[in-house]
Amino acid sequence: MDRNIVYPGSIPLDTDILYPNRNAMVAIAALTAATLGSTTIADGLACTPTSPASLTVNVGPGSITLLSPVDATAYGSLAADLTDQIVKTGINLQSTPFALTAPASSGQSINYLIEAAFSETDTDPLVLPYVNAANPSQPYSGPANSGTAQNTMRIARAQLQVKPGAAAPAGSQTTPAVDSGWVGLYVVTVNYGQSAITSANIATAAGAPFISYKLPSLRPGFSAMQVFTSSGTFTVPSNVSLVRVTAKGGGGSGGYHSTMPSGGGGAGATAIGVISGLVAGQVIEIGVGAGGTVLTSPATGNSGGTSSFGSYMSAAGGLGGGGGTVAQFAMAGGAGGTASGGQINMAGSQGGDGIVVACRGGDGGGPGNGRGASGPEPGVSGAGYGGGGGGGGCSTGGSPTGQPGGAGAPGFVMIEY
Repeated sequence: MDRNIVYPGSIPLDTDILYPNRNAMVAIAALTAATLGSTTIADGLACTPTSPASLTVNVGPGSITLLSPVDATAYGSLAADLTDQIVKTGINLQSTPFALTAPASSGQSINYLIEAAFSETDTDPLVLPYVNAANPSQPYSGPANSGTAQNTMRIARAQLQVKPGAAAPAGSQTTPAVDSGWVGLYVVTVNYGQSAITSANIATAAGAPFISYKLPSLRPGFSAMQVFTSSGTFTVPSNVSLVRVTAKGGGGSGGYHSTMPSGGGGAGATAIGVISGLVAGQVIEIGVGAGGTVLTSPATGNSGGTSSFGSYMSAAGGLGGGGGTVAQFAMAGGAGGTASGGQINMAGSQGGDGIVVACRGGDGGGPGNGRGASGPEPGVSGAGYGGGGGGGGCSTGGSPTGQPGGAGAPGFVMIEY
């Protein structure tokens, strides 16, 4: 920030006051640009009905911030500066009322556009005392004792105006276009015969540049977490528009063969991604895939369920391991699930094949997988999220008997915000 230097005994100049004012404005502008950027932003300026209700609306205190010349006109004895651009803020401390009129014809409606612009004007004129060199004890009234009043304040405001559209049959009326140099804030719809405006008649204009959140709402990255181990719904919290999601599908169960060791179940897929554009209060369905269940008779193992974050992201469960009654050289392990919607989509690992000569079932796809059994034992169920169940073993001898595979482990959905 630039600062003026003055010296003892030097004659004070008007610029000793003007420059610090301008320098402070430029410094605040730099800080504002560093935090808010240089695009147009509106804050506050809430549009509400009157109380008691009438055909008047009030636009409350607030501000508009945008890029503007340092000084479009001379600032006292400082020349105008139209070359350098800084971020300026126009501030309204009082409400602004707008009286609206209902259409005159039955069945018609009209849309009123409330728009804003940045305004900087010189005001608060006063007749100032000036030095009278001939008689310093009797100051002049105004410059050269002319009695002329001079503006003493340069004020920055959010200028507001209402722009009526054309009355038309209700439902077909259109909102007027935003004027050049202005931004649309609200659209107020008034119907024929209406005598009072309610909040239902007031809508935020499309593209209105209202600031979406403020510093107290900022979080240090993803600082909160919600984990779903069963299906449910996720409601987007206040001031959150972006989340990081990890979804894992359920693991498939190990197979069950009548006379041979069976294949291990495949692991559930994993999807990881950042999802933006969410709206506070939005409700998103969460699906959590169950693990494949244990078989009670010889067959291919059951597949795991799909885990999902609404329609944004999904991770399918692993397929069940091979089994049944048809003799084969080996019972194949189930394929891993596939994922979609994430920036990272990882297929689940495939379950291991059953090893006939060792009477050993295939291991489930992992991590968190169940181990395949050796000998006449059932397969071990998946222990970690999304792991496949191990395949069942079988007995030895001339009439071997197979065993059921283990259950697949369930999936999960983790949401960070």
